[in-house]
Amino acid sequence: MNVKPAVLMLLLAAGLAAGAPAKCFGAPTPADSADAAWKALQKALRSPAPPAEWQTNHPSAAEIGEFRQQQGRLAAEAADKVKDFYTRFPDHPKAAEARKKEYEMAAIAVQLGNTNMEFRLAALESGRAKDPGLSEDERFELRARAVQRAAMKKQSQGMPAVMAELEKGARELIREFPKRSEVYEMLLEVASNASGDKARTLAQEIVDGPAPDDVKDSAKVLLNKMDAVGKPLIMQFTAVDGRDVDLSKLQGKVVLVDFWATWCAPCVGEVPNVRATYEKLHPKGFEIIGISFDQDKEALEKFVAKEKITWPQFFDGKGWQNRFGREFGINSIPAMWLVDKKGLLRDLNARGDLADKVEKLLRE
Repeated sequence: MNVKPAVLMLLLAAGLAAGAPAKCFGAPTPADSADAAWKALQKALRSPAPPAEWQTNHPSAAEIGEFRQQQGRLAAEAADKVKDFYTRFPDHPKAAEARKKEYEMAAIAVQLGNTNMEFRLAALESGRAKDPGLSEDERFELRARAVQRAAMKKQSQGMPAVMAELEKGARELIREFPKRSEVYEMLLEVASNASGDKARTLAQEIVDGPAPDDVKDSAKVLLNKMDAVGKPLIMQFTAVDGRDVDLSKLQGKVVLVDFWATWCAPCVGEVPNVRATYEKLHPKGFEIIGISFDQDKEALEKFVAKEKITWPQFFDGKGWQNRFGREFGINSIPAMWLVDKKGLLRDLNARGDLADKVEKLLRE
C-alpha cells in the first residue's frame, strides 16, 4: 500500500487536485467520481509486500517488528480512507462493503500492535454486533477476534495470563456457539500451553466433550505427550552444520529442545530471549537443540548466521512432515521442551519464564 500515490488518486478522482483541468475532459458526474474513488481505494487497500531483499537475506526479529509496525500504521490509514469513501458517497453500491473494510482494516491495525486504533475498533464492533443481518459466521468472527485481542492484551503479564484470558473467552464462545469447531481449538490451544494437571484436565475435557473428532484426536496426541513427561527423551541426528547430536550424551546438562522455523513470526520473536538465556546459562551447563521445520536449507543457514545462533539445528526439509515433529506430535510452533540432567523430559511449555525454569533444573 503506497500511501502518497493512493491519496493523490483519491484527490484526482474527487476533482480536488489543485489546477486539475476538468473542463478539458468534461466535468465528471457524482457517480463517475464515486466509481473512480472506489477503484483508487482498492489499490490503497493492498497490503505492502515485504522488502524484496528478504527473499535472499532473512530479516532479523527487529526488522520483522519494524515491518509489522509499519503495516499497523498503514492499516489505520486504510481504515480512514474507506471511512472517507462511504462518508462522501453514502448511497454508492460499495458503501456497505466499505464499512466492512473499515472494520477489517481497524482489526488488522490492532492485531499488528497499533494501540491507537483499539477504541475505534471497539466502537465498530459494537455497531456491527447490533446489525440483525449478520450471519452466524460474521457474528462468530466478531466475537472470536474480540476474545483473541483481549488475550493478547495480557502479554505484558506473561503467557499464563494470556492463556487464562483465552480460556475465559473460549468458554464464553462455547456457550454462544457450541457447534463451532474453532471454539474447541481455542480450548486445545490453552491446554497445549498449560502444564501439569491443568493441561491434562483440559485435554481430557475436550476428549470427553462434544468437540469434533479432529480436535479430540489432537487432544489425545497432547495427552500422549504429557505421558512422556518424566521419561527419557531419545533424539539423535546429524545437524545441518555436520555436528553429531545425541541427547543421551548430554546427561549432566539441562537441554532445551526448540521446535521452530524461520518463517514462523512467533518463533523469530522468541530468538532474542532464547539467545540471551543461552548466553547467560550455557557456562552453567545449559544446551539447546534446534528442530527446524524449514523447507529451505539456505534460508535456515543464513538466518542462523545472521542471528548468531550457535547451537545445532536439525533439518530434513519436510516442513510440517519433519521427522521429529511427526514422532513427537508437534502441531504448532514454537514449541519448547526442557530435558533435565538425567535426560528426562520435564517441561512441554518452556516458552514462558524460560530462564527461571532452566535455572531451577540446573540447581537439581
